[in-house]
Amino acid sequence: MSPVLPPLPSGPLSLDAARDLGLADHQWRMPQLLRATRSVRSTTPLTAVHERAAAFALALPPDVAFSHLTAARLWGLPLPAPLEEQEELDVIRATGRARIERRGCIGHRGLEHRAVSSVQGLRVTSLADTWVDLGECVPRGLGRDDLVVAGDVVATRLGGEGHASPLAEALDARVRPRHARTLADALRLVRPGVRSPAETRARLVFHDAGFPEPEVNGHVHAAGGGWLAEGDLVWRAQRVIGEYQGSVHAGIRRRSEDSYRNGLLGDEGWTVLELFAQDLVPGARRVSTLRRFARALALDPARLRLH
Repeated sequence: MSPVLPPLPSGPLSLDAARDLGLADHQWRMPQLLRATRSVRSTTPLTAVHERAAAFALALPPDVAFSHLTAARLWGLPLPAPLEEQEELDVIRATGRARIERRGCIGHRGLEHRAVSSVQGLRVTSLADTWVDLGECVPRGLGRDDLVVAGDVVATRLGGEGHASPLAEALDARVRPRHARTLADALRLVRPGVRSPAETRARLVFHDAGFPEPEVNGHVHAAGGGWLAEGDLVWRAQRVIGEYQGSVHAGIRRRSEDSYRNGLLGDEGWTVLELFAQDLVPGARRVSTLRRFARALALDPARLRLH
């Protein structure tokens, strides 16, 4: 018969806390307790990033904060799927302190140049500083568009004068940040108010093709002043709206509502063109989509970068 553990709280447990609960050292080594990291165990598997971070926090010095990709995940920022699966946790400490060297961690220094916030009870670099730190992740597969997607989310959450100003302030406060040019290029394209990463990526496709910049989630009113709709991408002068159709639009009821709304917009002289994920993938379909929008906007395709 397997030895029985005494009742223990769920979640991660440090060795010191286990001893305070009366757990003997030989019980600490029992297989029912899952190893999270050195001197931390758990009665249940720790799979979510905040669960793993909370476990490691029990073994880390109190002056450490989570940063870079780990901070981005804890903040809920959108990242490419491969980076969402990173096993190691990014942690950061002040320059004058020893770099964290622990299996399962990637140690950084420079916390004195970053603000610290709390996310689910964990010390985490601030939203704006986390976005700047993502510049260091460019070699790990993070591109300009990915930085814009994350930046749109941060700018929307933080607001402020000029909306993206907290990001600009955080970037300006750094001395020689890594991949500063990529960060600066992305920052110029960050816009607040975007509802989803797909909308950001759609906007960037039009930007890179040389289209005039649309309003993001612009409000459209009828000639009499009544509110009609909020368009994902609005070219107001040309009375054209681009609507990204994600999975939330798939149901028949939602499609019916969209059709009714688009009819009202059409009655007011607006042209509504739908966009799907496949329209944004490089290739013939994207070229065809861009040409359709160019015709609606009365743009000369020869002056655009459609390929």
